[in-house]
Amino acid sequence: MTQPIEDYALIGDLMTSGLVGRDGSIDWLCLPRFDSPACFAALLGDEENGHWRIAPAGAEGGEQCTRRAYVDGSLILESYWDTPDGGSVKVTDFMPQRDVAPDVMRIVEGLAGEVTVRSTLRLRFDYGHVVPWVRRSDGHRVAVAGPDSAWFRSEPHVHTWGEANSTRSEFTVTAGERVAFVLTWHASHEPRPDLVDPYAALEQSLADWSDWTAQCCYEGPYREAVTRSLITLKALTYAPTGGIAAAATTSLPEELGGVRNWDYRYCWLRDSTLTLGSLLSTGFLDEARAWREWLLRAIAGDPADLQIMYGIGGERRIPEFDLPWLRGYASSAPVRVGNAAVDQLQLDVYGEVLDSLHLARSAGLPAEKHAWQIQLALLDFLERNWQRPDEGLWEVRGPRRHFVHSKVMAWVAADRAVRTLERDPSQHVGLERWRTMRDEVHRDVCENGYDPERGTFTQYYGSRELDAATLLIPRVGFLPPDDPRVIGTVDAVRAELGSSGLVRRYSTEGPSVDGLPGAEGAFLACSFWLADALHMTGREKEARELFERLLAVRNDVGLLAEEYDPVARRQLGNFPQAFSHVGLVNTAVTLGCTPTPSPPAN
Repeated sequence: MTQPIEDYALIGDLMTSGLVGRDGSIDWLCLPRFDSPACFAALLGDEENGHWRIAPAGAEGGEQCTRRAYVDGSLILESYWDTPDGGSVKVTDFMPQRDVAPDVMRIVEGLAGEVTVRSTLRLRFDYGHVVPWVRRSDGHRVAVAGPDSAWFRSEPHVHTWGEANSTRSEFTVTAGERVAFVLTWHASHEPRPDLVDPYAALEQSLADWSDWTAQCCYEGPYREAVTRSLITLKALTYAPTGGIAAAATTSLPEELGGVRNWDYRYCWLRDSTLTLGSLLSTGFLDEARAWREWLLRAIAGDPADLQIMYGIGGERRIPEFDLPWLRGYASSAPVRVGNAAVDQLQLDVYGEVLDSLHLARSAGLPAEKHAWQIQLALLDFLERNWQRPDEGLWEVRGPRRHFVHSKVMAWVAADRAVRTLERDPSQHVGLERWRTMRDEVHRDVCENGYDPERGTFTQYYGSRELDAATLLIPRVGFLPPDDPRVIGTVDAVRAELGSSGLVRRYSTEGPSVDGLPGAEGAFLACSFWLADALHMTGREKEARELFERLLAVRNDVGLLAEEYDPVARRQLGNFPQAFSHVGLVNTAVTLGCTPTPSPPAN
């Protein structure tokens, strides 16, 4: 039976991650990286596509744990099971930050009575497609297929046997007894990595997370939610490069049973400004610096070749293809790997990159000597191309259009260049050029992207459709919050794109701008943007009410997907979604500020 998306919790080691269901099953795990093929893919198929379940014997019919929670300030998950005969057991799931190889560790601890526990492990490499050959070696189980190898062991040793292409273990624990399982992956042509003590790894992981979360300087009323979102962002960070994956999964649907299923295990440039802002405002300067350095490496090269997304290591090729052997989450097919949107023209990313680097400079991060030259090259390209239609920030697969948000971000690019040059008198070369561009873009947007009859900015030039991205107009400084055009846009988006108090990105009814059938849920990042816009326009009470409504959408361990269905009350889309958690952090910080109108942009 398909578990709701919100029934999952995240574990990870800052290079990859897995999802653990309330039934004790790890149904998604990619090794050794976020974007590697999954060895547990039951999330997008069924148990035969790979999973690992640990639960009391007899709880094999989908029963769920009694309660669960992360250990405070960590990514270490504790799930508690109470049995009908009075027994109680705790399962601790985590992935320690790796030295050499990735390890998944699961520690079973008896709390009361006597509980018989069963572990069922089905390894399926290549997204559930390849059944490995399993053998015994030195008392361990070893699974090998092609480039992949995984070692499975327990401490102390428990009875383990093979059954129906799975590995099963069964044992009994009483109060105070512990049994630890360790699954270790490595390339099959390499020797087995040294064994890691799971109990020592648990203590070290607790200390590592405690030290990290102690850096958080946010002290507002939403500290628990902010801290959990920051931990999630950290968990989605690929430590070797500093790149932040948009989500841990691929192909979780935006509509159950639909085709809006995309691979989000990559790094989007447009996330950069908002992510940098959340990290800088909460005290995580090292992470902000690493994200900026990833950004500079990724965008280096010909500005005409700038992509909207890159691999977590900065890779440029992300070919999209389908996995026909997976039926899809809740029969939502196709299951996709890679993302063809990488080849789209999305002019807004130039503005987001320049805004990110401006924000980093303003926050005091040491400037890279070559960064300004890269920015000038991007500006030069944008100056010659901002008038072109594009696919826009929502990566529509319909025709290119003159999207208002794309033009606004072209204005942002020129504006940030002007601000930089005005602050540095030694670099006034080009100042008037970028002022001229800024004014030209501003005038063009106001003349062609605004509907005076309805008093709102539209999705694209000449349309009557709306776009929640226009809620960012006051945030980026294009117009002040008290401008009637801003207030009209906020009210129109809220009225026409509202969904049970939350906000959709745009309308998918009638002739769809995105070229796809079906609908989607309320987009959580856009709903946070609405809360920000309400706050900026002086509607503090409404902003806070919306924010607290969004907090209630989180699952029991504080995680958010990309979207939410307010009618079915289910999370939708890839999970957990960095963009949603960035929105939560930024709105929490914003609500701690007094709303003051910004000065006019021009």
